[in-house]
Amino acid sequence: MTGNGPIRILLVDDQPLLRMGFRLILEGEEDLEVVGEASDGAEAVRKVKELEPDVVLMDVRMPAMDGIEATRRITASATNARIIILTTFDLDEYAFSGLQAGASAFLLKDVAPAELVQGVRLVASGDAVVAPRVTQRLLETYVRGGRVHGGQATNPPRDPLLEELTPRETEVLEAIAGGLSNAEIAHKFFLSEATVKTHVRRILTKLHLRDRVQVVVYAYETGLVVPSNPDY
Repeated sequence: MTGNGPIRILLVDDQPLLRMGFRLILEGEEDLEVVGEASDGAEAVRKVKELEPDVVLMDVRMPAMDGIEATRRITASATNARIIILTTFDLDEYAFSGLQAGASAFLLKDVAPAELVQGVRLVASGDAVVAPRVTQRLLETYVRGGRVHGGQATNPPRDPLLEELTPRETEVLEAIAGGLSNAEIAHKFFLSEATVKTHVRRILTKLHLRDRVQVVVYAYETGLVVPSNPDY
C-alpha cells in the first residue's frame, strides 16, 4: 500500500462473474482500489509489471499459465506486489504450492465479504498472515507428506542461514511458525509489540524472506518446526 493512497488490487481469475463479484466488494471500501483484471497467469504477470498493484488475488486453476507459475514469476521479479491465492478447499495442494511459490496467504473463493476485505488489508500491511492456524494446518498436512518416502520420515538438512539468528530471533521464528500473532508473541516472551516487530524484520532480512507466511513455510520445510500429530 502506498503511503498516501488506496491499496491497489489486481484480480486474476478465468471466471468473469467471480472477478465482478470481488470487484463490487472491494470497491465498496474507500481504502481499496481494483486497478485491473486478468483471466490467466500469463496476463497476470504482464499486468503486474504494467499496473504495479500492491495485492494480487490469484486463482490457481487457469488456462495458458496457472496461478502457481504466475505467482512464482511475479515473486521472482522486482515487484513489491503480495499475492493471495484463491482456492476452493482449505486443505488444498494448490494453496500449499502457492505458498511455496511465494504467495503471502490464501483465501477460500466463498470467503465472506468482510473476511476478503480484511485479508487484503492484512496482506498489504505485511504484518500478519491470513488465518494463521489454517495456514499452519495446511503446511503440517503437506510438509508431512513431502517428508515421507517409502514409509520412512526424512529430515531436511539444517539451513546454515539459521546460524545468523540470535537465540531470541530463533524463539520468535518458532512462535511465528506456530501461528502466533505479534501480540501473542509479545505476551509469551514479555516483550513489547514494537520489539517483536523488530525481531520479525531482522528474521526476514537474515533469511531472505518476503513476509511472515514465508517464515512459516521456511520453518516447516527446513525442519525447524516438526509437524505435530503424526497420525493426523
